[in-house]
Amino acid sequence: MTEVTISRRNALLGSAATLGASAAGGLIGLGAAEAKAPLSKLQAPQFYRFPIGEFQATIVSDGPLPLGEPSTSMKGITKDEIAKALSDNFLPLDSVVLEQNLIVLNTGSRLALFDSGMGTSKMFGDTTGKLLANLRLAGINPASIDDVICSHAHIDHTGGLADAKGRRFFPNATIHLAKSDYDFWTDEKKLSDANSKAFVAHARQNLLPYKGRIKFIEDGKDVIPGVQAMAVPGHTVGHTIFIIKSGAKSLVYTADITHHQILLTEKPRTEFAYDTDPKAAVVSRLKVFDMIASQKLPMLAYHFPWPGYGHLAKQGDGYRYYAEPMEFVKIPPKKA
Repeated sequence: MTEVTISRRNALLGSAATLGASAAGGLIGLGAAEAKAPLSKLQAPQFYRFPIGEFQATIVSDGPLPLGEPSTSMKGITKDEIAKALSDNFLPLDSVVLEQNLIVLNTGSRLALFDSGMGTSKMFGDTTGKLLANLRLAGINPASIDDVICSHAHIDHTGGLADAKGRRFFPNATIHLAKSDYDFWTDEKKLSDANSKAFVAHARQNLLPYKGRIKFIEDGKDVIPGVQAMAVPGHTVGHTIFIIKSGAKSLVYTADITHHQILLTEKPRTEFAYDTDPKAAVVSRLKVFDMIASQKLPMLAYHFPWPGYGHLAKQGDGYRYYAEPMEFVKIPPKKA
């Protein structure tokens, strides 16, 4: 019998080949049901935290809000211009989808939520109304919210305050809102107007249960310590943004000063169909954009792609949005 000498290297390679063949053979022998893994329907929980000076912000999603064919909501811009702007940015041409990015601000003494999403309304489909679930995933009990600071009373900003039976989702919260918006959107007479009926009915459903717990916002004044109101009418009569400041750090919560990171930002003179006064809304948008870009203030845009936290810079006749990278691990600065 001939003696065969096998080196250690060849032995290892042979073993690996045998194991590979065995594994492959095992998989081939399995039935189809045993071989494939089921696809998961779960995604990562939608909350994200970052500091603003001594404050802590947690962005929580209420879910995506599809508006449908872009030209139905974007005005003063041609379909061809819309298609090119979307195509150039690798975005779908058949539907504009907005996000709903809400901030929970922990100041150390108060817990304040900015706006409240769509709530029980399915006006824009089944993808909205996720706020309460995402708050809980973020470890935030709705009963611990001290303040809900509302930028305006549209359905996707005050819709998550109460259920259809008038039960408050934030039982211990004070609601902050401009009086002009409160009066406009809770006016019972507007229920007879087909164009505003759904918005008014939903505003009444969500705001009236908090009667006695509503404080009206004053332009230029602090809503709570560290949060200053800035009136920017146009989108609604009392539309308000908020400048959050702690120490040397600031953040502008821009609410609905813009709805789209391309169509209403790079082309800021485009009008939006849901604006109460589109011309005034454009004036307010340009004013806020100039402030953010010239002072290099970070911003949180309610409807921008998740999580909507980033910066604006002037670009030609418009502005360019730059998303802030999400930071899940704090990387210390390198020593010189």
